[in-house]
This record gives sequence, C-alpha cells and structure tokens, in this order.
Amino acid sequence: MKIAILGAGSWGVALAKLLSCNQHEITMWSIDPEEVAMLTEYCEHKQKLPGVILPGTVHYTCDPETALKDAEMVVMAVPSPFVRSTAKAVAPLIPDGTTIVSVSKGLEEETLLRLSQVIKEEIPKADVAVLSGPSHAEEVGKCLGTTVVVGAESQDTAHRIQDTFMTDFFRVYTSPDMVGIELGGALKNVIALAAGIADGLGCGDNMKAAIITRGIVEITSLGTKMGGHIETITGLSGIGDLIVTCASRHSRNRRAGFLIGQGMSYHEAMNEVKMVVEGVYSAKAALALAEKYGVTMPIVETVNQVLFEGMTAQEALTSLMTRGRKAEVFGLSWDK
Repeated sequence: MKIAILGAGSWGVALAKLLSCNQHEITMWSIDPEEVAMLTEYCEHKQKLPGVILPGTVHYTCDPETALKDAEMVVMAVPSPFVRSTAKAVAPLIPDGTTIVSVSKGLEEETLLRLSQVIKEEIPKADVAVLSGPSHAEEVGKCLGTTVVVGAESQDTAHRIQDTFMTDFFRVYTSPDMVGIELGGALKNVIALAAGIADGLGCGDNMKAAIITRGIVEITSLGTKMGGHIETITGLSGIGDLIVTCASRHSRNRRAGFLIGQGMSYHEAMNEVKMVVEGVYSAKAALALAEKYGVTMPIVETVNQVLFEGMTAQEALTSLMTRGRKAEVFGLSWDK
C-alpha cells in the first residue's frame, strides 16, 4: 500500500519505520526543508529520534502534492496545534473516501473539538479514523513491544487499518468508540503534567499513584459525559496511555511538568524539552469542556492555574491535598 505520513517528528518517523516493516511504500511530508534534507541524507531524525534508522525505501518531501499522489492511506502525525492548518492545506489533494488516520493527541483550544472532528471539518468526505495508546516513539522506533487501539466509524475501516499497522511487535486492537479513544489520549497529557510537577517538587511514588488514579477518575467523568465508554477509558487509550505518560522517561509532558515543578514557566519548560508538549495546548480546552459538561476536574483545574494564572507548584499541591472532605466513590452506602 502507498501511504503518506504528514509530519516528520518523532511519532511520524517511528510509524514510517513500523509501516516499512510491513512492506508499505512510505512518503513522509514535512513543512521544514532542513528536516527533509536531514532525513534524506541520513535516514534518521537526529534531533527528535536519534538512533532510529529508516530504510532507504522511505521518501521525503516538502511538497504535499508529491507526498499525497496516489496515496491509499494518509497518516496525520503533525502536532495538535497544526492539525487544522495542515488538513486545510491538503484538503484539495485528497480524493473522496480516502482513509486518514489521526495519530496526534490533543484538543483544539478554540473550538474544543477532538482532532478527528477538526480533520472532518476540513476534509468532510474523508474516512477519518484514530490510532492511540501507550506508544512512545522511542520504543516503537526500536521495534519494542507495543499495543494500541484504532477507532473508526466502520468496522471495515478499523480492520483495514489494523491489518496495515499490525506486526509481531505492534499489536492493534479495534473499537468503534472514537470519542473515548481521543479524549483519553488528550486528557492524559494534562494529568501527566501534574504528575511531572509532583516529581519536580520531590514527591514520592505515593503521590504519583494518587495523581494517576484520581486522574483517570477525572478523565472518566468527562469522557462518559461526552459519549465515550468507560471500557475504552479504562483500556489502552485511557488508563494504559495515562500510566506510561505519567511514568516514562520518554514522556515530554511528564518532563515539562517536572521542570515546572522545579520553578520554570511553561514557556521555559517547552523550550527545554524542545518538542511540542501537547498537554499545555489541551489544558484550557479540557477545563472548558469540564465547565461545559458540569464535571469537576480538580487536577485539570489546578494544572491550568499553574500554567496560566501564576500559581506555584507547591501552592498547587497544597490546594489539591487540602480540598474539602469527600468519599472516594459515590453511590456506595454504609451498612451502619
């Protein structure tokens, strides 16, 4: 199959390596001529995914028309803030019915839309699907065992993508719940910032476990209100991705949070990480959705206060730990 990958960052490169293992013909597009020149010369992204060498069969271009010519499937791998502009730019080049697999994780701040909805608005006749789960590019690029889930509007599309991506080290499950998959992938980045902030403050494993556990409660509360299913949110694209993003040394969101916990602003932290920190871009949208759907999300609210309202990391921790008393689970009753 001929596949176009839009976006040549770490995830795009890792997926190019993966799809090449299945003998697909890959063309990668990047808006950055220097990035294309580097990949063409070295078959390696030396800044974003060093050590992962792509096969010589992968092609690279700055021209979207060249990338998309005769493509049977398109992988949208640009960072979430650039999904709409990229989709708008390539819309005239994509035939009706083309399968577009969105692999970025985030929410559009201005519209509060999921990224598949953003793509669908710009390319309404495309068959838009999503792929998500605990899948750091650094590990996928090295062919380390990974499991993800693909969500699509039809079972046929989901199975087609499953067959396209699946290898002996990359296992793909299918689901019709695109809402739950995308919300899990977007919201976990905000929770991971909180986990990183706690690490930066020197908190221990107890606090990390608390943030992960209460974080999944917040994600579940909003996700189910918006039409997602609890089975999805407690699966690979929800709690699975949350665990790896809060705990892994590869996590840019955890790393940025760690730096914020040590006193940096989010601007300084993002400059230090040197890659897009999706949680920063999703935080405001997550809080706005919580307010829209009447859901209480104290971790998300506190992360927003640290990022955008001048609250210190220590003040944030104290605020969360001293909230009013409450039961852990509602709906349970005492026998006495």
